[in-house]
Amino acid sequence: MTIARRSILKSTSAAGAALVAAGAAAAPPAAAEPADDAPTSPLLQTTPHRAGTAGVTGLHLQFGTDPATEMTVSWLTPQSVRRPQVRYGSPDGGLGRVVQAETRTYRDALDQVEMYVHHARLSGLRPGTTYLYSAGHDGANPEGGSFTTAPRGRAPFTFTSFGDQATPNLRRLVAFPDGMPSPLGKYPLYTSSQVGTLNSADIVAAVERVGPLFNLVNGDLCYASYGGRRGQSRTATWADWFINNSRSARLRPWMPCVGNGENESGNGPLGALGYQTYFSLPDSTASSDEETRGMWYAFTVGSVRFISLANDDVAIQDGGDRYLRGYSGGAQQRWLERELRAARGSRAIDWIVVCMHHPMISSSMHGAGSDLGIREAWGPLFDAYGVDLVVTGHEHYYERSHAVRGTLPNDTRTPVPTDTRKDLIDTGRGTVHMVIGTGGNAATTQDDLFPDPKGRVVVALEEKPRPPAPYRQSIWLTEDAPWAAHQDRTHTHGFAAFDVDPGDRRGGTTTMRVTYYTFDGPHGDLTPVDTFTLHRSRADAREN
Repeated sequence: MTIARRSILKSTSAAGAALVAAGAAAAPPAAAEPADDAPTSPLLQTTPHRAGTAGVTGLHLQFGTDPATEMTVSWLTPQSVRRPQVRYGSPDGGLGRVVQAETRTYRDALDQVEMYVHHARLSGLRPGTTYLYSAGHDGANPEGGSFTTAPRGRAPFTFTSFGDQATPNLRRLVAFPDGMPSPLGKYPLYTSSQVGTLNSADIVAAVERVGPLFNLVNGDLCYASYGGRRGQSRTATWADWFINNSRSARLRPWMPCVGNGENESGNGPLGALGYQTYFSLPDSTASSDEETRGMWYAFTVGSVRFISLANDDVAIQDGGDRYLRGYSGGAQQRWLERELRAARGSRAIDWIVVCMHHPMISSSMHGAGSDLGIREAWGPLFDAYGVDLVVTGHEHYYERSHAVRGTLPNDTRTPVPTDTRKDLIDTGRGTVHMVIGTGGNAATTQDDLFPDPKGRVVVALEEKPRPPAPYRQSIWLTEDAPWAAHQDRTHTHGFAAFDVDPGDRRGGTTTMRVTYYTFDGPHGDLTPVDTFTLHRSRADAREN
């Protein structure tokens, strides 16, 4: 039997709505403890699902603080459940180990739905090893998956990256009223009948075609905040996003960074209470303050240090439900400098990759543009400690820069290229910036780039919003863009894959081959659009 693709999407949308609606159901009595000889394979665990019990929904993975030995398994329910736990083990050894999950909750300030998110932290794992697991709670059928831990030390691996995905399952009208000014210039904010598109679904299959160790999501994950402004359920939007992505996220971590789209009115002082509840991210030593938990963090895979930042803290532009610039009081900046200093001083770390939402480079004529606040706050740190790669979203097209270091002494602090070769780039000489805001969002801007190498930069904000807009409008300056290397003016959606090759100490060089793909159809058929190679000296090849 052939099932229409749109029917599948409707059914997953219904699942998301049902997850939220089920919040009113009462939790059932506890089930009996499993027998010692209970089946251990997730495919064999067939305990009947108890009527009225919330199922295991939106199963997803996150690395722990040490990705070689720690993994967190998470899932959602709209009501309290008993004994949420994960069983796990090796493919040939069975699911002999059990970890109880910690439950976090929040009640959305707009739709007043309380969500429960269960996080089971698995530790003591073996590096570079594949595990099977099964997540469940009393009265519910368990859901299974698998994952592979990160390698310890220098080893090859692949990761992928994109931002601005949204969900294909919700058909929302989130357009500004006629005549209302938009923070995106001539583009009304999401004038189509939905924030996401079918590409928001297809990108999950496309990522699975590559089969990376993990995926970076560069902010603006599901856009629940935008639907919330139009009276739509934010919790249902989040649920749909996790349901859609679980086809991949239950098999490999999807590591997020927080964007302006995760800033939700009423959900905590930073609007990030939903984001902080749905994810259990590597511990940050920046602050013990619960308000900033998970907003920035770092982890190491092989010889690459990944740093995820929350750049609403330093950006000038006004794009969330609340204006947050300066909210950390400099704590994030101080933490970032400590992280960069330690990474660049380590002989075990070759590469530094930063993931953040707002870009420092943009060729869009009418989009949000580059941001002077980020250039001034973090650009000097990227230069001083030799950051190799910065991946971002926010602008809904694909673009990359030359390797850049330092700035021109002008009002926009224009980054200066250190070389103009496009196929082979030495990141020891400068940082490459990539804009990958092509995860499926309907508001694409790939056809609205400056025809010449130019960009525009947010340098200030108007004093007051233009009623009834919730934002203060940006004030831009246009700059020449000597940093511009490649823009995709054709494809509305895509993602980048990064193949890390550590090389060897004798050769002294490590490489990262990068391919930006567009994709087509529910099976994620891939077409390469841009390919280039980054290289730099290995840290252990330095002279004493």
